[in-house]
Amino acid sequence: MGKPDQEMTTDRIMKVMSAAPIFKGLNVEQLVSIRYISITKDCAKGQTIFSEGDDGNGFYIIVSGRVKIYKASSDGKEQILHIFGPGEPFGEVPVFTGASFPATAVCIAKTQLLFFPKPAFIDLIAKNPMLSIKMLGLLSLRLREFTVHIENLSLKEVPGRLSSYLLYLSEEQGQTDCVNLNVSKSQLASLLGTIPETLSRIFARMTTGNLIRVQGNEIYLTDRDGLEKLADIGKLAA
Repeated sequence: MGKPDQEMTTDRIMKVMSAAPIFKGLNVEQLVSIRYISITKDCAKGQTIFSEGDDGNGFYIIVSGRVKIYKASSDGKEQILHIFGPGEPFGEVPVFTGASFPATAVCIAKTQLLFFPKPAFIDLIAKNPMLSIKMLGLLSLRLREFTVHIENLSLKEVPGRLSSYLLYLSEEQGQTDCVNLNVSKSQLASLLGTIPETLSRIFARMTTGNLIRVQGNEIYLTDRDGLEKLADIGKLAA
């Protein structure tokens, strides 16, 4: 296991929990009761948190680091479904469905996690209806994310998928003209359902078309209207 970048203090954990979508708006007493059942975990880059088919024995919130959720084909091809960062929960679906984990979770950076065991969390939900509402809201958000992801993969060509993702990052990071690409090109290619070579060509074409400017991990959105149009129609002009 990796050595954490920062000490996982109670104050820091409470701050992360209070900002997480599933717990946002709960009072201090409620957060303390949830913190009491949580287990802290430090994970190294490349470490598997759970594998597809494992018992869904609880869910996680990221304190620091990044985690990819993916499915692998029989020939080993990887399709990334999500990449989550600090404050984001994952693995929560089996808490309600009683099923196994539907995909595999792996750390793509040194990561600190909070784990919430399923039995203890279900007991808390029974005592706190607000938590049930929060969980339903989170599950609805996940369903919407999957719907958009499937739509992008099935109906849009790679340029449209990339434009949609850059605009999503812009909204997530609160930036209008520049985003930080916080994953590798190969991970981004997998997330968008393509290969790194194709993704590199699309970046080049979008740069030549003055839609974006690439500077290391910084992507400047030089023509936001053009990106929004591309995300809508799904392909570059011939």
